[in-house]
Amino acid sequence: MLRGMRVLLPFAVLAGCAHARPAPPPAHPNVIVVLIDDLGWRDFGGYGSDLHETPRIDRLATQGAKFTHAYAAAPICSPTRAAILTGKAPARLHLTDWIPGHAPPADAKLTIPDWTKRLSADETTLAEALAPAGYVSASIGKWHLGGPEETPEKQGFALNVGGTNKGQPPSYFAPYGIPNIADPLPGVEYLTDRLTDEALRFIDGHRAQPFFLYLAHYGVHTPIQARVDLTQKYARKVQVGAQHTDPKYAAMIESVDQSVGRIVDHLAVLDLARSTVVIVTSDNGGLMRITSNAPLRNGKGTAYEGGVRVPLIVSWPGVVPAQVVETPVVSMDLFPTVLEFAGTPARQSDGESLVSLLTGKGPLAARALYWHYPHYHGAGGKPFGAIRSGDLRLVEHFEDGRLELFNLRDDVGEQKDLAAALPAKAAELRDRLARWRKAVGAQMPGRR
Repeated sequence: MLRGMRVLLPFAVLAGCAHARPAPPPAHPNVIVVLIDDLGWRDFGGYGSDLHETPRIDRLATQGAKFTHAYAAAPICSPTRAAILTGKAPARLHLTDWIPGHAPPADAKLTIPDWTKRLSADETTLAEALAPAGYVSASIGKWHLGGPEETPEKQGFALNVGGTNKGQPPSYFAPYGIPNIADPLPGVEYLTDRLTDEALRFIDGHRAQPFFLYLAHYGVHTPIQARVDLTQKYARKVQVGAQHTDPKYAAMIESVDQSVGRIVDHLAVLDLARSTVVIVTSDNGGLMRITSNAPLRNGKGTAYEGGVRVPLIVSWPGVVPAQVVETPVVSMDLFPTVLEFAGTPARQSDGESLVSLLTGKGPLAARALYWHYPHYHGAGGKPFGAIRSGDLRLVEHFEDGRLELFNLRDDVGEQKDLAAALPAKAAELRDRLARWRKAVGAQMPGRR
C-alpha cells in the first residue's frame, strides 16, 4: 500500500500544480477607466501628498504600473476627456477649451478662434470601437462634451448615469441637481459614493460579458464639499507648513480612493480581477487655489507642468507587472492601449499603444508630446503651445511669441529658462511645434 502511495503521489502533486496555474488572460478583458476631475500630480499619497490618504489607489499603483511622467492632453477638462475617448489631440478635434469656455479678459491681446464646443457624433469613441467585440459600455459621472445631441447614449454608451453638459455638480449632496440621477433623501447620500454604487450595479449586471466602464467622477472639482466624517479626520491632521492643507479637499480625495477600493474589492468577489484592466488618471493638473502641485509650476489652465502633468496608474493582475514608468505618455495613448488590450482592431490615433511598455515587451519609440491652448483661462492661463522632447520642454507664448525652454530632469519646477542660453535648440523645438500644428490643423488665435 505504501509503495502504491509513492507511485501516485507525484501525479497528485502534478495535478495540483496544474490546477493552481493561473488561467491565461481573456482575449477581451473588461476595462475600467476612472477619471478624476482636477486631480493634481501630487494629490495621491503614493505620489507624495503630505496630507491626503489614498491607500487603495496607492496599492493599485504598487501592484501595477505607476507612471511618473504622464500628461493630460490639455490643461483643462473637456479637451482631455475628448482625447481619452477618441485618441485624437484636442488641436485636431478643434475642441481646445472647457465647454463653453471663458470670455477673454478686457485686456486680452488675442482673439479666440471659432473652436468646436462639442464632441462630434462623427468621432469614434472607445465605446463605439469596442462594441464589435461584444463590449457593453457605461458612462457614469461627468461627461461635459456637449449638449443634448452629444450625450453618452449618442456616442456608443448603453448606460449614462450623471453625464450632462455640466462641468461640475450643483451639489455633492442630494439633491444633486443632475437631471439623470434620481435623488435620495436630502443629506443622506454623497455623490462620489452614489456614482460608485451605480458602477457596481453596472458591473453586476454585465459580468458575463466584456464591459467598458468609464467612471468619470465629478470629484475633486469644485464646489469643495466633503463628507463630514472625513473632513473632521483631516482637520485633525493638517500641519503648519505642509503643502496640502485643505481638510475638505483631502476628504474628497479619500472618497474617490474609497470608490476605487470598492470597485477593486467587488471585482475580486466576482472573480473578475484577473480579467479586468483598471486605469486611474486625471483630466488636468490641480487648481492652484485649492491644492498644491509643488514642485511643479502653476496648475490647471496654465502652460506649465502643474497644469498638465497628472497621475496615471494601469493595473491588470497577471499581465501588467509592478513597475514605475518614467517614459512620458499622454491622454491620447489610452485609446490605442485599451483597444490593443481588448483585442480589437487598431484605429487611427494621435496616441501610441502602451501595451508593449506595460507588459515588458519593449519601450516606446522616441517621440515628442505637444499641447495647444489658444485660450485665456480664469486661473491666469494665456494662449500657448508647448512641446516636450526628451527632457526638454518648450513653451511658446502666443501673445508675444516669447519662448521658454526648460530641462525637466534638472528643473522639474521650470524655474530656469534656457531659451537664451540654447537659442538653436529653442528655435528647433519651436519649428517642430509649428509643423505639428500645421499637420493637425490647429486653430490659432488672431490679433485684436
